[in-house]
Amino acid sequence: MSEGDSGEALLRELFAAIDAMDSERFVRSLTPDAVFRFGSAPPVTGRDAVGDAVGNFFSSIAGLRHALTMTLSDDGTLVCEGEVTYTRHDGSEITLPFANVFEFEDGLIAHYKIYVDIGPLYNP
Repeated sequence: MSEGDSGEALLRELFAAIDAMDSERFVRSLTPDAVFRFGSAPPVTGRDAVGDAVGNFFSSIAGLRHALTMTLSDDGTLVCEGEVTYTRHDGSEITLPFANVFEFEDGLIAHYKIYVDIGPLYNP
């Protein structure tokens, strides 16, 4: 985003949707043909496919919450860093570091890349 405040406002809304595990609200932040990549998984293209992928991930956990520690923006790209705490279905939690890169088009996310190792989430 060219204006950091509007990009950061979109991020707050996006992470609120993610932490609520609301995939329908999540995809409203994306362009219709957005490309989404989560960790080492293959990229997924389009709101419907992204919504399905995110919904499937949400069903594999009981909850999550994000804490952002840094954001940087420059000419249509926003990068954020933080920690995500996942709650497993057995009630145990794990906190992992992450970094995300967002590329914007017309105020929406066109490319969304998540850099995180979620292996420890499933292999305690």
